[in-house]
Amino acid sequence: MWRKLLIVCIFGAIGVDCAQAASAAAAAAPTVERTVTAPPGPRRIALVIGNAEYGTHPLANPVRDARQMSATLASLGFEVTSYANASAPQMAQAIADFRRRLAAGGVGVFYFAGHGLQAGGDTMLVPVDADSGSPARLVTKGVALQSVLDAMSKERPNRINLVILDTCLNNPFEPVAARAPDLPADTLVAYATAPGTLADDGERQGVYTAALVTAMAAGPRDATAMFRSVASAVGRETKRRQVPWIASSLAGPFSFGAVPRDASAKTRVAGIDAASQTGTLTRGILPKDSSEQYELTFWDSIKDSNYASDYEAYLKAYPNGRFAALARARIDRLRAAAPKTEAPAARTAPAVTAPAEKARPVQQAPTPAPAPAPRQTEAAKSAPAASPAPATAAKGAAGAEIKDCPNCPILIPIAAGTFTMGSNSDDPAEKPPHRVSIGQPFAIGKYEVTLDQWNACADGGACTRIPADGNPAGNTPMRNVSWDDAQVYVKWLSKTAGKAYRLPSEAEWEYAARAGTSTPYWWGDQMRKGNANCKECGDPWKAEGPATVGSFAPNPYGLYDMNGSVWEWVTDCWHSSYKNAPADGRAWDDPSCSVRVIRGGSWRDGGAYMQSATRFKYSASVRQSQNGFRVARDMP
Repeated sequence: MWRKLLIVCIFGAIGVDCAQAASAAAAAAPTVERTVTAPPGPRRIALVIGNAEYGTHPLANPVRDARQMSATLASLGFEVTSYANASAPQMAQAIADFRRRLAAGGVGVFYFAGHGLQAGGDTMLVPVDADSGSPARLVTKGVALQSVLDAMSKERPNRINLVILDTCLNNPFEPVAARAPDLPADTLVAYATAPGTLADDGERQGVYTAALVTAMAAGPRDATAMFRSVASAVGRETKRRQVPWIASSLAGPFSFGAVPRDASAKTRVAGIDAASQTGTLTRGILPKDSSEQYELTFWDSIKDSNYASDYEAYLKAYPNGRFAALARARIDRLRAAAPKTEAPAARTAPAVTAPAEKARPVQQAPTPAPAPAPRQTEAAKSAPAASPAPATAAKGAAGAEIKDCPNCPILIPIAAGTFTMGSNSDDPAEKPPHRVSIGQPFAIGKYEVTLDQWNACADGGACTRIPADGNPAGNTPMRNVSWDDAQVYVKWLSKTAGKAYRLPSEAEWEYAARAGTSTPYWWGDQMRKGNANCKECGDPWKAEGPATVGSFAPNPYGLYDMNGSVWEWVTDCWHSSYKNAPADGRAWDDPSCSVRVIRGGSWRDGGAYMQSATRFKYSASVRQSQNGFRVARDMP
């Protein structure tokens, strides 16, 4: 049931113009707006982002446009989260949170106003920290439209996806034909302008958003027809200088509904005056340099890089550029320099004894919140593109546990081996399944790092003492930690133990989680209660927090809570798929990486998220109550 809450703009509430307040803020803080009067029907969720404070190409109106769109959507029954002047990490985090909010079902709307561009045929949304004077950063920090669509692609009840982009679609790099996005089912994308062209920022409001808000406030109407009408109006009023268009896979009609009478005044905007738009700013990156000089500037900024991703960014922007051959050669050289090892012969994992620590009783759990939309299990899929091959691994060092110091986490040694990483699930981030060779043995935490272990680091003056919700036991998993926090801990632990501790790579993590299995879950093809600390997955479970470590059965390698409990940070930078991923088990990193990978699901997630291939992303500097970690180190 919808809550009745006051609609508040976090900036306007203190009597400051939103655009001015946003420019003064050090970081974009989300504004959460909830509908005052809920319409009947499915839940409605929206993410609204307005970016204006670009260093070299600032815009006047996107924050104002975002505020107007937020108010309009809220009046139409949407629960709205809005951001002003978001950086790349903040946009990535906002989209990740949006994906989680959508999981329970309903209509999703994503709106972006700000600079946009085309690179390599793809549409990129530009965060405020992407400097147009550094063209490489436009590509590496730009948020791909496809990543937004991927975040909205999961099957869910009453799924309708609407993406609205009031941004330019020009290409400051090598001209390449724009590619149509891979639309999920039940999705409409509305563009403010045609590919290769510019969108006017307007005097007081973006031309496209002004027309769109007016149409949305006019009364109930089929969304597809409404967007087409808006496109005709904008094209007519701008004398065809700006011609919006839509791409759609909607299978049926959808209407935003009617704006309540008491909200109509707030959402009404002035009509478009074509004459007044002449000479206004456009929402696109227009380099002052010639195209040849801009390419030289791009290359100069990466030519000494030791990261293949920088050269891949150049090739995306200039697939036939003057340095294309050199960029490909650099990529090949960097990949060839990575260590490669032969996979050892297959061995059988030994049996594991029952855990020494018994499950602790907990109070009766309260009724859980609605579960996320179910993931399709791999076993239920028909005709997958590739069947995962079984792992050829075994636990090494005769299963002997390792404890390097009194406050050190217990480690389980894992032998080298090969396995198939990823899956053919409906999540593009898990594709393609690919063979990975773990060339060297390593050791990984038997349990997630606990509250007591974290506090030992805090007592040593290295880690921040982070208040825990409630009064959890000392052997509950430490949570509400960022990736940066985890790095402080492993640095302290390395100094304390005299061993080089680290986070596991993503490949090491999945190799250890699968524990020699190739099924969706380490225990088989179907979810079974009692194997993971997750919602509706069996006791002990409580909504307030995860169970103590070791409360559920270990996997065949003797590792506890690889599925559920808390999401676990790994070393790797986030990539939206496994295309070009390393095949040797090393971490896949990028320069200036701000978004890292988390694995395994949490106690708040449903059973479908317990699959061994499940992966997600989070801003490396942000603490979140469901995120924790376990440690690893190399073996001699």
